[in-house]
Amino acid sequence: MSAEDHGALTEAVFYILLALHEPRHGYAIMQGVQELTKERVVLGPGTLYGALSTLVEKGWIKALQDDKNSRRREYVATDQGKAVFQAELERLEELLTHARLILGREES
Repeated sequence: MSAEDHGALTEAVFYILLALHEPRHGYAIMQGVQELTKERVVLGPGTLYGALSTLVEKGWIKALQDDKNSRRREYVATDQGKAVFQAELERLEELLTHARLILGREES
């Protein structure tokens, strides 16, 4: 599946991929998304860890080597995950461009 064929991302997956442009563990992802969205998006543990498992299976993120002194597993977006994220960003930008074009016509 190419980056363009992934379909629309859920908001949770969008924010998880955004957060994982740098390595983070699950709790840091939850906190970062909640802070970034001013608490509009709150990822519960079930949602987050289910999504992380799915994203690993798709090859969009990978778990980093476990540190023997830490129970926290860090994840990071793969090149494929970053490409999927970029394709989604372009899709969303196109939606906004079209909406502004139509709304701009209506306001004239």
